[in-house]
Amino acid sequence: MDKVRVKLKERSYDICIGSNILGDIGARLKSFKISPKIAIISNPAVFTLYGKKVLASMKKAGFDVKTVIIPDGEKYKDINTVQKIYGELLRQRLDRKSALIALGGGVIGDITGFVASTYMRGIDYIQIPTTLLAQVDSSVGGKTGVNHKLGKNMVGTFYQPKLVWIDIDTLKTLTKRELVAGLAEVIKYGVIKDKKLFDFLEDNMRKISYLDKSALHHIIKRSCEIKADVVSKDEKESGLRAILNYGHTVGHAIETVTEYKKFLHGEGVAIGMSLEAKLAEIMGFLRIHDALRIKALINFYGLPSEMPKNLNINSLMSAMQLDKKAVAGELKFILPERIGKVRIEKGISIDKIKQALGQKSKVKA
Repeated sequence: MDKVRVKLKERSYDICIGSNILGDIGARLKSFKISPKIAIISNPAVFTLYGKKVLASMKKAGFDVKTVIIPDGEKYKDINTVQKIYGELLRQRLDRKSALIALGGGVIGDITGFVASTYMRGIDYIQIPTTLLAQVDSSVGGKTGVNHKLGKNMVGTFYQPKLVWIDIDTLKTLTKRELVAGLAEVIKYGVIKDKKLFDFLEDNMRKISYLDKSALHHIIKRSCEIKADVVSKDEKESGLRAILNYGHTVGHAIETVTEYKKFLHGEGVAIGMSLEAKLAEIMGFLRIHDALRIKALINFYGLPSEMPKNLNINSLMSAMQLDKKAVAGELKFILPERIGKVRIEKGISIDKIKQALGQKSKVKA
């Protein structure tokens, strides 16, 4: 097992990465100062696959485990589901020393973290991410949240987990679409911070696609190292942490406009990365060679890279201006200067943004 430390003083925690470690979670949590009463929050598909093993491990370690099963899907990541979870926790009499376990992908992790941060003014929670996207990104860093019909993750908190427990064997049960969607976030880390990781993704497509454990372990660990380093330096996104949003300004808007029904989060981010690289090229500080290389890698893994057809650009612009990263309606983009380095850009003309999104520009770039 490898460990990556997220260094946040008294709120520091480990990201543990290994193979076939799901059954060891109970023994690991015995060292935590938490109540014996714990609730696992999951969805039907994930709980059917892994719930029995986690339950057995927890009960063997002496925990009184309750389960809360919520529907699967981004459209259920809302305040209505949160209210239902609160009700279950109160009926099960979880107290301020109790803890929650998020067993599932990004939706489960985000909503569990939000509930943990607000239930009885804050209780502990543990992340057991079972998708690649959750393992490399959403389970780490303490961003919690739920969606509003006008925007993604518009209601949320910064609230760090006590532990992130990653068993790469859970990736075996992902659909190809889910696995590939997670790779979008790995590509993001390569573009924003690590050209060697980007090169590795180019050179090891076959191994990664066929779930080679060594290759998967490498990209998961390296992604977690990058995110842990950024979060340790800027927990609440006052500066540096914003670079983690590369591809997300456009990606979140696409998810919002399509009502979270057409694209997985990673697919939205993939389109966003490609279009935001195009914007950087239009603005003259990203070489066309690097922009094409980013788009090619996205395409090689089977991710979308073009603006969806029949998507209204004005609706997309409105969604971006409502994004929580915008200030007074002014959009903020994370744009690549080269593979491995990005910059934060504000005040970009609407005309250039629309040109990158595919609408013909009124002026020359």
